[in-house]
Amino acid sequence: MESFKQTAIKKFSSFRAFFTYNLKIIFANKFIYFFIASIIIYGLIAFLNIINSDTVPKASTIYNILFFSGIILIFYPCVYGIQLDLDAGMLETLFGIPNYRYKVWLIRLAITFILVAGIIYILALISHFVIASISVIEMAFQLMFPLIFWGCLAFLLATLTRSGHGAAVSLIIIGLILWITSEFIEGTRWDLFHNPFKESQDVNLQAYEEITFYNRIILLAGAIVTLLWGLLNLQKREKYV
Repeated sequence: MESFKQTAIKKFSSFRAFFTYNLKIIFANKFIYFFIASIIIYGLIAFLNIINSDTVPKASTIYNILFFSGIILIFYPCVYGIQLDLDAGMLETLFGIPNYRYKVWLIRLAITFILVAGIIYILALISHFVIASISVIEMAFQLMFPLIFWGCLAFLLATLTRSGHGAAVSLIIIGLILWITSEFIEGTRWDLFHNPFKESQDVNLQAYEEITFYNRIILLAGAIVTLLWGLLNLQKREKYV
């Protein structure tokens, strides 16, 4: 019984140390600035929409505001995670333990997405009371699909470029290209910036809900593919150390 207790304590201590280290990586250096920037942008865009809008802001408007705030939140930890390990001298250690590196980055991404989901939920709750009445849980739930996709894409680019700055530039360029071209596929299931709360006069409600459903499946599938691709890239140890 005593041996089991000691083993449990050791495992808990190891998990706590592992969790603490990954929190330090996520919050290291500039994350706090991205967090503050997301809050400022949320407040600024929300204020401008309330002041300039001729009509009462709707759920679709809040979705767009929170989406940009969420993108800023996932940007730093997903783009610079590998670069931070390299700078901290941890990359060689991670590669030295078979399959351990996958657990590290998977859990780090999970921590990041849970953290972002919590912040998005709080911002959605504030929006519910300050801007317009919305379903807070549904808003946060719908937002996490594109945010997880973009986070996994950022992670993939980080493994391809092996540089935080290179991944950041690549992500911004890809994002701008997709944002510009989204005009041609807007209202379809392939639109990566699909807003499930947007009211469309050209499509009835049932059809729009079906588009949203398949769009979320596509985003989730894209997130899984980019995540697995990124993890496979980490097998090529000589590229990173």
